[in-house]
Amino acid sequence: MKKKAIIISIKSFFLNKNEKKILSYNPWGLILFKRNIKSLKQIKKLIQDIKKTTNDKNFPIIIDEEGGTVSRLKKLIKHNLDQKSIGELFKVDQELAQKIYKDYIFDLCIQFKKIGININTVPVLDVIRKNTHEVIGNRSFSNDPKTVKILGKLCVNYYRNNKIGTIIKHIPGHGCSLSDSHFNLPRVNKSIQELNKIDFFPFKSNSCKLAMTAHILYSKIDSKNVTTFSKKVIQKVIRKKIGFKGILISDDISMKALKYGLLKNAKKALSAGCNLVLYCSGHYKDLNKLIKNVPYIDKFTKKKTSEFYKILS
Repeated sequence: MKKKAIIISIKSFFLNKNEKKILSYNPWGLILFKRNIKSLKQIKKLIQDIKKTTNDKNFPIIIDEEGGTVSRLKKLIKHNLDQKSIGELFKVDQELAQKIYKDYIFDLCIQFKKIGININTVPVLDVIRKNTHEVIGNRSFSNDPKTVKILGKLCVNYYRNNKIGTIIKHIPGHGCSLSDSHFNLPRVNKSIQELNKIDFFPFKSNSCKLAMTAHILYSKIDSKNVTTFSKKVIQKVIRKKIGFKGILISDDISMKALKYGLLKNAKKALSAGCNLVLYCSGHYKDLNKLIKNVPYIDKFTKKKTSEFYKILS
């Protein structure tokens, strides 16, 4: 089955006729938000309908369930364990921190399977800096790159052991940003040597099949283009220096850090080297325009998608 190079979103608790039509174009996957979740019975039914419409039992159903402040399933899952808490415990007792984190992931995976979710957008591998914007905050494990790397690997591997996919983010690092890319374009003037030592470090040697870009402009690497639109950052940093070999997903193309219209944002991201674009606002008119104009996934993405599907089975 040919898939379009886009991850879509929908508006409400159920699929309407227009959204079923969008799914007939075969987007790569779908991401859920709080606006889509009312009850356990409802969300299970919604996901069943999505998979039935796509005729794909492994169709990627994605959610942001980081714990703490970023939790789409708060109404259904009782927990409040964010990455910062795990990182702080890791400083005191590494063995205990890893045990608690594994138990937490195991419990989440059981819930995901009951609901029908098969990808969680974790771990956040951004390293906390002195002036890191609060949008990252307790979503990060630590200000120590080594701690972030160790816990990030544990997260990816343990989810995989439980047959759930993950997405490392925000590659090549959002912790050095002083602003929120949802509303502004963060500009980072740090040298590539410093970035490589701190921000890029946790992403290296991580076997995750999926990664999400940071909408950040690294002026010392590419003074004109945000990472998501930058061939230099994607090829020289993400692919070569960091060595990421999986599917690269843009962060949401409707975020204010990207200055063009949705379709141009999508095309620029894909031409720069992103394999998929992510659209989170769920407006039908925009979805319809995007799904008809984005290309089908290329051979590389098709191969990597097949590898990812094997994790789920």
